[in-house]
Amino acid sequence: MTELQHLQGRILTAEGWRRGRIRFDHKIRAIEEGPVETDVDGDELIVLPGFIDLHVHGAAGVDLMQGGDAARTIARTHVRHGTTALLGTTMTAAEADIVHALRGLATAIAEPDPDAAQILGVHLEGPFISPQRLGAQPPLTVEATFESVQRLHALAPIRVLTLAPEIGRHTELIPLLNTLGIRVQIGHSAGTYEEGLAALRAGAAGFTHLFNGMTGVDHYQPGIAAAALAHAEYAELIPDLQHVHPGAIRLALRAIPRLYAVTDATAATGMPDGEYALGSQRVHKCLGCVRLASGSLAGSALTMDQALRNLVEVGLDLADAAHRVSTFPADYLGLSDRGRLEPGACADMVVLDSQLRVVRVVVAGRAVALA
Repeated sequence: MTELQHLQGRILTAEGWRRGRIRFDHKIRAIEEGPVETDVDGDELIVLPGFIDLHVHGAAGVDLMQGGDAARTIARTHVRHGTTALLGTTMTAAEADIVHALRGLATAIAEPDPDAAQILGVHLEGPFISPQRLGAQPPLTVEATFESVQRLHALAPIRVLTLAPEIGRHTELIPLLNTLGIRVQIGHSAGTYEEGLAALRAGAAGFTHLFNGMTGVDHYQPGIAAAALAHAEYAELIPDLQHVHPGAIRLALRAIPRLYAVTDATAATGMPDGEYALGSQRVHKCLGCVRLASGSLAGSALTMDQALRNLVEVGLDLADAAHRVSTFPADYLGLSDRGRLEPGACADMVVLDSQLRVVRVVVAGRAVALA
């Protein structure tokens, strides 16, 4: 039998904060009151559920669409920032290019890297989006069919799929995609409020990077963002404080019960200023911001530990912020054994110091080297 390990600190359990130790092997076995480990300044260490990022394009100079070992490199980079599980996210591209990316992802999923975040599957962000709301996606959009999604899903498990509900028969397709276990998100859409609401009623489960790449909240002609604020239980949001103003973040937090953070991280994440790939396009990182040559935002260089700190800066208490980088994305995927610290859950944990900087990361009970 594997010997139990432990972490000490102020632990965010499913019932709230406890001071003591958490015992684990590949799963959490017990949480006990006891001594609390401190950081170099004498402040209590903080133990949170590992972060779960459902929208990741790249990191460390590597873009997921490159295929091959790109997914491993990306997962190895994000784990050092507390992300213990993620979805590899595609770009709008020709089907052959998406197939190439999915084959690389399938290999990484089948052969997990012990020094990386676990790749839970695919977020297919394109190509089933509106040509009027491309954002940083190239103009290679197509209308989805059940058969085309099935072909891609057979290559690597699609957990989340973004589509524009106003295109063709997309809204009618949503219940069929749900039968494959795919959570459909509304995004990159020029649709109306009514079209967004119809998609939710058809079974759409969330919204892709809320406010970005969608019609807005005009009080005479409300759009997709207004439908999210009025009706959504879940939506993803990029809290880099560049994609969405802090005031709009606070609005969304009041309206959407399980709003959760994603990074939308690109190859520029963890890299110095310069030029990087985003699918078939080139993007420029400058002063922490990633843009196309036109100046439009093009994903981010955000990491989940910084997302947590930004949510706290916006005004959330730490427990609430932690739920939005771990528990809520786990719940969204239907993963009851992740995103929470309780006996029987996966031993995916991140330890922070009092400044919310990552000190240790544990994935499936194994400490990951942070250097």
